[in-house]
Amino acid sequence: MRLLYRIRQTWSALTAKPEKSDLEEIEKFLSPSQFTLFKELHPSEQSHSIAVYRQLLDNNAKQPDLLAAALLHDIGKNRYPIKFWDRIAIVLGKGLAPSLVETWGEAEPDSWKRPFVVSHKHAVWGAQMAADAGASQLTVDLINRHQEQIHAENNAPANNHTITNPTMLEEDQLLTLLQQYDNNN
Repeated sequence: MRLLYRIRQTWSALTAKPEKSDLEEIEKFLSPSQFTLFKELHPSEQSHSIAVYRQLLDNNAKQPDLLAAALLHDIGKNRYPIKFWDRIAIVLGKGLAPSLVETWGEAEPDSWKRPFVVSHKHAVWGAQMAADAGASQLTVDLINRHQEQIHAENNAPANNHTITNPTMLEEDQLLTLLQQYDNNN
C-alpha cells in the first residue's frame, strides 16, 4: 500500500511546478542565500517543499525555523542530482529491500549506488548547506534529522492535527510535524 502511494507520488512529481505567486512568497520568507538554494531544487522538489510548508501553515504552524526547514529539507539532493528513474529505483528499493537500500546508502556517490546514497545522505548534506546559507541552528537541526526515526506517539500534535502553541514546541515535536507533513506530500 505504501509502495503504491510512493509510486503515485513520484509520478505526480513529473509535472509538478511551483506557482509564481508561491515563489514570490518564499523569496520574501527565506534569506537571499537560502532562496538561492531553494531555487536550485528540481521544480518537483520545490513543489513538494511548498506543499509541506503550506500544510504546516494551514495547520497553524507559525514557527519560522520549522517553516524554513519545510522549504529547505531536501536541498541536499542538489549536491548529486538524480534522475526520475533513480527516484523510482529508490522507492522500489525501499519497499522491496529496505536493508539493502540502507547498506547501499552508505557508499560513495560515484557508482550505480548514487541514487541510494543521495536518498540516505541528503539530510546531512542539506543541513550543512543550510548552515552555510545562514539558517538558524534549529532549522539546520530539523533538516539534518528529517529522516530520523523518532517515537511520534510522544510528540504528535493534538488529534485534530492543529498546532495550538507552535512557539512552545520542542525540537522533537517540531521534527514530528515536519516528518508528518513531508510524508503527506
